[in-house]
Amino acid sequence: MFTGIIQEIGTVKSVPAGKLVIAAETALEGLEIGASIAVNGVCLTATAIDKTTFTVDTVPETLRRSNLGQARPGTRVNLERALTLNGELGGHLVQGHIDGTGTVISKRPDGPAVLMKFAAPADLTANIVEKGFIAIDGTSLTVVDRDASSFSVSIIPLTQILTILLDKQPGDTVNLETDIIGEYVAQHLKSGQSGLTAAFLQENGFPVT
Repeated sequence: MFTGIIQEIGTVKSVPAGKLVIAAETALEGLEIGASIAVNGVCLTATAIDKTTFTVDTVPETLRRSNLGQARPGTRVNLERALTLNGELGGHLVQGHIDGTGTVISKRPDGPAVLMKFAAPADLTANIVEKGFIAIDGTSLTVVDRDASSFSVSIIPLTQILTILLDKQPGDTVNLETDIIGEYVAQHLKSGQSGLTAAFLQENGFPVT
């Protein structure tokens, strides 16, 4: 489990078959083989560690679901170590299980922030709620607005510095993980089970799309 608060930007050093070797500093502190680490929001397992790099396996399902198949030597990636029980939950609950990918549509200045708009498949936008959470390349962000095929987020100055989001240009691919709480609610409603209903949620102040 993660929080979506990026701890470091790492750099891909090499891409052996089925693996990524990533250079890092902060993320290496106390890292052990077998530990979970989020790379662009994808929960992966450290399989080898040295003084300056760690290695993770990238299985076909990971490459199908995420943008890690596009990684090349020199590619910058967001890194986050797994949440500990005494850690601070500064973002939101992020599993590191990517729902799919989106595409950058545009980015423009909005005061000191940068407003970024992304296209996403309808099955993902169905679980995106205005003013709710979303993880983009592992970064916990608040949704500004959304429609059936796209959504926008505002990137504050600190996030601009500490993540790779401003590296992205229109047409680039990003990893998306929608809010897990919203996903469970949506699945429950689709199941047709009695009890929790869309009408009940609306009556009690919860946004329903």
